[in-house]
Amino acid sequence: MPSETSPTARALRTLEVLQTRPGTTANELAERLGVTERAARRYVEILREAGIPVSSTRGPHGGYRLGRGTRLPPVTFTQSEALGLVMAVLDSHPAADGDDRVDTALGKVIRALPENVGRQASALREHASAAPDRYAARPDSTVTSELVAAIAARRRVLVTYRGESGNEWVAEVDPWAVVVRYGRWYLLCHSHRAGATRTYRVDRVVAVEHTDRGFEPPDGLDPVPALEEHLGTGWQFATRVIFDAPLADVAPWVGAQMGRLTATDGGCVLVGSTRNPEMYAQEWLASVPFPFRVEGGPELRAAVGALAERLAAAVADS
Repeated sequence: MPSETSPTARALRTLEVLQTRPGTTANELAERLGVTERAARRYVEILREAGIPVSSTRGPHGGYRLGRGTRLPPVTFTQSEALGLVMAVLDSHPAADGDDRVDTALGKVIRALPENVGRQASALREHASAAPDRYAARPDSTVTSELVAAIAARRRVLVTYRGESGNEWVAEVDPWAVVVRYGRWYLLCHSHRAGATRTYRVDRVVAVEHTDRGFEPPDGLDPVPALEEHLGTGWQFATRVIFDAPLADVAPWVGAQMGRLTATDGGCVLVGSTRNPEMYAQEWLASVPFPFRVEGGPELRAAVGALAERLAAAVADS
C-alpha cells in the first residue's frame, strides 16, 4: 500500500476530493492535501495522464470537476481507517449471524483489503463480541487492534490503565475477549495483579505491551454473558435484595450488572455489588414493578431509605 504522503497516495486523495467536492479550486485542493498550489495542480495532471477526465473553469463558481461517467479506481483504506470501519459496524450493528446483510457486506470489504490491513480488520471482527448498542464510547483503534491481536495469539499483555480519578497503573492480564456492550468497549480478562477476573474499559487503556507468555482462556467461555455477569460483582458495596414475585416475572426487569438473580420459595433473591448505592436504588431498583426488601448491605439500605423518604414527602399532605 502506498505511503499516505507519496505522489500516488496524494493523487488518489485528489480524486477523492474532486469526487466529493466538485468545483474545488487549486488553492482549496492544496490546503486539503497539505501541499503548495503548484503541487496540487500537478496531482490533477497525474489524474489526467491516467485517463481520468478532469475539467477546470475560471471565475467565482469555477474549479476542478470530474467528467461525467468517470470510472473510479478501487477504494483503498489505511489500517486505521479499516479498523475504524469495523469498530463502527460493531458499535452500531452487532450481527446476529452470518446471513446478516451488513455483516456479509463487511466481510466482502475485509476480503478486498490488502493482506496486511485486512488481517488486522479480520481479527478485530472475529474476536470482538458484540451486544446491542445504546451509548457510544469509542476507544482508540490502535489500542483495540493491539488487544485483539493478543487475544488471537493468546499472549499475555501489560496494559497501562487510567482510572476515573485520572491515576494510571500497569496490570499484567490474560486478554480473553473484547466485548462491545451498549456502545462501550470492554476488555474481559484475568488480571494477575488482582488474581481475579476483571473488566477494563478499552477507552481507558492508554497503552498495550505484548509479552512472550501465553495463556489459555476458560473452557467454554462465552464473552458477552461472562462480561455481563462480572459487571455485577466485585464492586465496593455488597447488595442483597429479596423480591416477592416469581423469578420469571422479575428477570426481565433486572440487568446482569445488578447481580445474580436466583429463585427462592415464593420469590427470588438478587445478590451482587455496586460502587454507587444511590444510583442502584434510584435508577435500577426503583424501576422494578414488584415488591422488594433490601437485606444488605447497609449502604444500599440507607440509599433506599433515603429514596423512600423523599418520595413519601413528595406525596404527603401539605
